[in-house]
Amino acid sequence: MILPEIDPPGLHVTETLWIPLPDGTRLHARIWRPETGAHPAILEALPYRHADGTAPRDALTHPWMAGKGYACVRLDLRGSGNSDGILADEYDETELSDIEAAIAWIADQPWCDGAVGMMGISWGGFNGVQVAMRRPPALRAVISIASTADRFGADIHYKGGALLGANLSWAAQMLSYQSRPPDPAVREDWREVWLKRLRAMPDFAARWHAEQRRSDYWKHGSVCEDFGSIAVPVLAVAGWADGYRNAPLDLVKGIPSARGIVGPWIHKYPHFAAPEPRIGFLQEALAWWDRHLKGRDAPDVPRMRLWRQDSVAPARVHAERPGRWCAYGEWPVGGTATLGLAPGRLGEAEAFETVVDSPPGTGACSGIFFPYAYAEEGPADQAADDARSVCFDGEVLDVPLDLIGRPAARLRVSCAAETATLAVRLCEVRSDGTSLWLSHGMLNLSHRDGSEAPAPMPEGPVEVTVTLDALAARLEPGSRLRLAVSTALWPFLWPSPERAPVTLHGGSLELPTAGEGEPWSFEPPVGAPPREAEVLRGATYERREADDEIVIVSDSGAVRDAGGLTVEERSEEVWRLDRPEARIVWHQDFSRGDWSVRTRAETAMRAKREAYLIETRLTAWEGDREVWDERRSHQVERGLF
Repeated sequence: MILPEIDPPGLHVTETLWIPLPDGTRLHARIWRPETGAHPAILEALPYRHADGTAPRDALTHPWMAGKGYACVRLDLRGSGNSDGILADEYDETELSDIEAAIAWIADQPWCDGAVGMMGISWGGFNGVQVAMRRPPALRAVISIASTADRFGADIHYKGGALLGANLSWAAQMLSYQSRPPDPAVREDWREVWLKRLRAMPDFAARWHAEQRRSDYWKHGSVCEDFGSIAVPVLAVAGWADGYRNAPLDLVKGIPSARGIVGPWIHKYPHFAAPEPRIGFLQEALAWWDRHLKGRDAPDVPRMRLWRQDSVAPARVHAERPGRWCAYGEWPVGGTATLGLAPGRLGEAEAFETVVDSPPGTGACSGIFFPYAYAEEGPADQAADDARSVCFDGEVLDVPLDLIGRPAARLRVSCAAETATLAVRLCEVRSDGTSLWLSHGMLNLSHRDGSEAPAPMPEGPVEVTVTLDALAARLEPGSRLRLAVSTALWPFLWPSPERAPVTLHGGSLELPTAGEGEPWSFEPPVGAPPREAEVLRGATYERREADDEIVIVSDSGAVRDAGGLTVEERSEEVWRLDRPEARIVWHQDFSRGDWSVRTRAETAMRAKREAYLIETRLTAWEGDREVWDERRSHQVERGLF
């Protein structure tokens, strides 16, 4: 539960602040700051529309921090919201140079004392650490939430060289997001700007599916390419229920000045995330900014703080995850315990040979890459997927088992095809027989030696390593550890070009043993009061499996803000379980008085042996008049995936 605090007196809010760039482009921003004086600034730069898109969460966060003596600037990137220009891609050179220019402009304003920090979640967490690599003089510290150090291997696009289903769903969402118009209350030329954006709409899906190797395209903005370039302190935060759970561990390991926090949360800020326990994130951020932007003598914090999760009954959504906070003065710490693979067992290694050949539908128990809807988006009981996999079970535990860090499966495999997919899941089989998802990892076998130059599988067996996602979990007595290996995990992963059985010839499982660390506690969550808005229709979320397909219908409801703008957003996803095919449709509706605009963005994809077939259709209406209808088709060669 978040505890709202009253807006502090003397807070100055500017709803429309134009930040000029060297090329004449203007970026639209909102600012909350103390009424008088010069203060450090905190910048959050996103393409998600501060006027309406992120306004609810911004209201909880930025006014509170402004009341503590900071100028908080929420900036819409070029080509988004009410800003000028065109957004061409994620984190491109234009975006990062724009942010550098915005930082310099902010630092030069009379209400700023010259020190700037960057804070953001997801896109804003990404560009915070990416801009830090460029070392703009005024940037003194960063808070990066739910980001990544590696755009190819640890983002929403690919994992272990395998194509994520989320690559398509994210492209479909961005197509819809970028179809939204500027606000006529802010821009008289809104229609001209809107149509220009529709004409210049990037082919997100085609581009991201075409870049199937770790090329310069993905290396750009991947801070793992040069951790040493980041000289400012970074506070990295993530949640175990989110796809970006590894980032704090990676950033803290690579950046000496970095500190990490990982809680039980989905893809949300930790003061209003789920599941519980939420934390006093704003107090934590305030201490970080006071130390690094104001130079106050605040105590340092441990290198890593992790919520070690206790065992619970499997469920796609949890209101709470019991456990305890563990703090580590140094990171990484601890060692590993190795269990050998034997036929059906974890323990002493034995020689064996078994074929993994998972049927269609394996993976239906998985969750989505980045849950953010407070709904049934997480992994279910894994028993059904376990039955479609080759499983190795440990002995029944008579004492608790703590796993903290990143497991790894080292496997000896062979495959008659040029490539295949290995999906490896780590589960806790509880005493009642249910299977609780703990972690997973995957590998496109043609990427076994790296993703810059994939190579076909050779004729004989090879040694491969599948690194699983980080976890902090306690297994309870009476349960046992399970390693489940499959050749499919659809729709979390797109299937290989052809159904390709993989033979396991042995292997081992390395388990991380970091220890419990020191106990830690956070203050309770606080925030500024919610923004004024009228809920006209409540949000709903439905997930169902029927007729060999998964259908997800998400409706954000209808909300009218204090300025009279009504916003509605909904999406429908259909993922076929019997074949690699998906269709995603997004709807956006905006209205104020006699003005209304709506858009419909449809993205569909089929995977054939040689290519991905991608189709998009974007339609837009002003009132009842159709003003845009464009279809695009792409055939993207698959290469070795």
